[in-house]
Amino acid sequence: QLIVPHLTEETILSHFPKVIVDMGAVKFVCNGANVMRPGITYLDEFEQSDLVIVQDEKYRKSLAIGITRFDGETTWNFERGQVITNLHYVGDVFWELKKEIRN
Repeated sequence: QLIVPHLTEETILSHFPKVIVDMGAVKFVCNGANVMRPGITYLDEFEQSDLVIVQDEKYRKSLAIGITRFDGETTWNFERGQVITNLHYVGDVFWELKKEIRN
């Protein structure tokens, strides 16, 4: 069973590895797309099947939480392809539900 933290839980998110994507990838990730290797500009060390926090390059805002398809070194060495499966992202049903609960 996989438990995924909510993107608003910054204290919890700080314990996960980070993957930074360029600003061109932001709109795709925030629409639920999986993370593609060309969009990654930086990544922490991680293992295959780890949860990672996807952040934008300019503001370092958390955009998504994903599960890695490969370890960090392998991911970095790829030139293209999907490398992180997007599980939860800004604007998804869980994001909207939490906004509703707050009001």
